[in-house]
Amino acid sequence: MGHLDHAAFGLLTPVLSYAMAVIGAALGLRCTVRALATSGRARRNWLMTAASAIGTGIWTMHFVAMLGFAVRGTEIRYNVPLTILSLLVAMFVVGAGVFCVGFGRDRVTALLIGGLTTGLGVASMHYLGMAALRLHGSVRYDPLLVVLSVVIAVAAATAALWAALNIKSPGAVAGASLVMGAAVSSMHYTGMLAVTVRVVPSGGELPGATAMQFIFPLAVGLGSYLFVTAAFVALSPTAGERAAYASAERPTEPAGSVAEGSSTATAHTA
Repeated sequence: MGHLDHAAFGLLTPVLSYAMAVIGAALGLRCTVRALATSGRARRNWLMTAASAIGTGIWTMHFVAMLGFAVRGTEIRYNVPLTILSLLVAMFVVGAGVFCVGFGRDRVTALLIGGLTTGLGVASMHYLGMAALRLHGSVRYDPLLVVLSVVIAVAAATAALWAALNIKSPGAVAGASLVMGAAVSSMHYTGMLAVTVRVVPSGGELPGATAMQFIFPLAVGLGSYLFVTAAFVALSPTAGERAAYASAERPTEPAGSVAEGSSTATAHTA
């Protein structure tokens, strides 16, 4: 059995991956709250932004954590198509769950279906990402820990969507995001505890790209996307603010003209 190191760079990767999960969750929750205050095309656009933020945050969390993953006795490579597929799965399946909540008529049913869909999407992203691993040996999983990681993913997703439906204030959203980030990180490391690797020494070259060749640049790019999206959400006015602006810009009739109109009407009546 190969010795697994889940924090080859110390606390750097666990802390940074947790931060990415929190940022993605916070953006997703804020966008979902904005979506529920609108309708039509605006709601759809906000929900799409929420899905991309949550999916990107979860994916970035997973692979930033994987930057610190090492196995003694073998190098590690990543299959590029499978890695990209895991990102697409995260976005599309999470999007399905978010849209279910955003457009569902029965909130309880929508929450349960959305939480299950989103949680399975998170778990699928994780295990697709693990399937992209290439090393000298074989990877096996503890079934009980795998099931536990999926349960954690579904519970975390359901709690996050519940928060989006019931929590409106920025402070409460921030607190829910911290909890969601912790849950996603717990799901990841529970899934990683399920892993055992049987190393088979070999002098052959592994296929795929190294983490620094592919994962690191992509994670930096997606992290930048999260920060840009955060700035967009912060600067975008809420529905209440837009209504206040519209009310302030609506022209008011001068008092003199009102009085003149009233006296004219009185004269005509007489």
